[in-house]
Amino acid sequence: MAATVWTDRGRRAVTAVGTVTRSKSSSSHTAFKSQYDALVIGGGHNGLVAAAYLQKGGVKTAVLERRHLLGGAAVSEELFPGFRFSRCSYLLSLLRPHIYADLELKKHGLKVYMRDPHAFTPMLEEGVKGAPPRSLTLGSDLVMNQKEIGKFSQKDAKAFPGFVEHLDKLAAAIHPLLDAPPVDIPGVTAGSLRTRLAAAKTLMPIVKCGLKLGGNIPDLYEIITAPIMKILNRWFESEPLRATLATDAVIGAMTSPHNPGSGYVLLHHVMGELEKEKGAWGYVEGGMGGVSQAIASAARSYGVDIFTEKDVGQVLVGPDGAAGGVVLKDGTEIHSKVVLSNATPYVTFKNLMPQGALSPEFIKAIDQIDYTSPVTKINVAVDKLPNFLASPTPDDKPGPHHQCSIHLNCESVDVLETAYKEAMNGRPSARPMLEMTIPSALDPTLAPPGCHVVSLFTQFTPYHIEGREWTDQDREAFADTAFDWVEQYAPGFKKSVVGRDILTPPDLERIFGLTGGNIFHGSMSLDQLYLARPLPSLSNYRSPIKGLYLCGSGGHPGGGVMGSPGWNAALTVMADLKRR
Repeated sequence: MAATVWTDRGRRAVTAVGTVTRSKSSSSHTAFKSQYDALVIGGGHNGLVAAAYLQKGGVKTAVLERRHLLGGAAVSEELFPGFRFSRCSYLLSLLRPHIYADLELKKHGLKVYMRDPHAFTPMLEEGVKGAPPRSLTLGSDLVMNQKEIGKFSQKDAKAFPGFVEHLDKLAAAIHPLLDAPPVDIPGVTAGSLRTRLAAAKTLMPIVKCGLKLGGNIPDLYEIITAPIMKILNRWFESEPLRATLATDAVIGAMTSPHNPGSGYVLLHHVMGELEKEKGAWGYVEGGMGGVSQAIASAARSYGVDIFTEKDVGQVLVGPDGAAGGVVLKDGTEIHSKVVLSNATPYVTFKNLMPQGALSPEFIKAIDQIDYTSPVTKINVAVDKLPNFLASPTPDDKPGPHHQCSIHLNCESVDVLETAYKEAMNGRPSARPMLEMTIPSALDPTLAPPGCHVVSLFTQFTPYHIEGREWTDQDREAFADTAFDWVEQYAPGFKKSVVGRDILTPPDLERIFGLTGGNIFHGSMSLDQLYLARPLPSLSNYRSPIKGLYLCGSGGHPGGGVMGSPGWNAALTVMADLKRR
């Protein structure tokens, strides 16, 4: 199980039992109706988005969440008294603007603290003539970025604006593909003329993408297929800049910056938008559960019934081979015309289907989906703000760098490569890549006065340690390793810790239903994107079982693009119901 530790210092500081506190159930008191048009398995953000749009479209919908709180991976939990954490997902950016507007999420309580600057990479080095070690800070101010990069290379400082413009152009061209289902290949290539004409509409997003790209189509092809280092080496020469940018190419992915396809992951992370600001990332007030609660509030306002602590045991499949509802693990049957699963494809088809409902060939294909994850998430309660040697804050007041993604052990790409290779050989990295965030630097609702919540998104750790399962001793040892590295950048950090929650890949799988611990519901590799996400036969959200659909991040456009899989699945379901 996950190691959640409340230290003796913590017990003295706050007189309360040091265990994970249970949030009040967000289940409505509404009883199950005898029949729904649609049931959504899983109250993660994509499931809630799908439910909201279905209900807005006149489809009577209910959401069934296994846990005691909504949000899937986007949840807020009080792990230690007075400390609220975004326990799994921890930053907001790729929430699609039209979903934000359509569901009026601001009206429903969503508040976001924008981060600027957004990236801080301190160096492990001796300062020259008593000066602090160098660091690299990046934000929205291009002139300031060039000044920061110039500490390491004037050539890179001059090249940086062109690089940003290049990525922005490619990312903007991809946006139409995020907000629509993939091309309906069967519809376009088979059936009646009427069917083909209707399916031809699904070509429009890819046509728009091509028109936006114009002569840049080869550039897009290169960045989605190449190792990111091929791109970065062409643009830049300084290691701190290349390593900082490379982290976005491997974040959440068991891959190396030198592996083909890592370029797409970087592009995926620059496609974000918040408050009309391109590439921006922010902290949700109260933690990431705030965005899930806002979506749920919108869904309820349209009439969606939402239930927590309702663990689905199986999808009901009738004699006609069509989905007709679900049966809970307590034996309760709930009937519906269609079922949408916000679970991973693996959980949906391996754990929730009656035996014999799916062909052996299909199950074999499901088994081949890659869910490898490198991530161990460590949530840390501290009684003092980390004080970095590279940017000292002796007054204990947050500086601009405290609101950033703080990249530790990212001085060079070789460090990232070594960490990756250790995990591929079955061992947790001895010098892990650490992405630290301190949301309480901007959001005072997360921790007691003078205290802070710290998130450590760490890589690389394997699912099994040299073929065996993780033990609590392994978890503690890896967390100690991570803390030892943080201590080198910010002396006094270890002393400030009053509690920590360690989530290895198996823990992320068990608690949040993330198969393999993969935060994207399946690797964002080229063989699992767009028309092949999660499989070529499933790219339109429909399953081999009539009336059963995928609406989670396992479908296009994948993990991180908050709401798009749910929105696209809802469109598909409503189109099918209209044709019935």
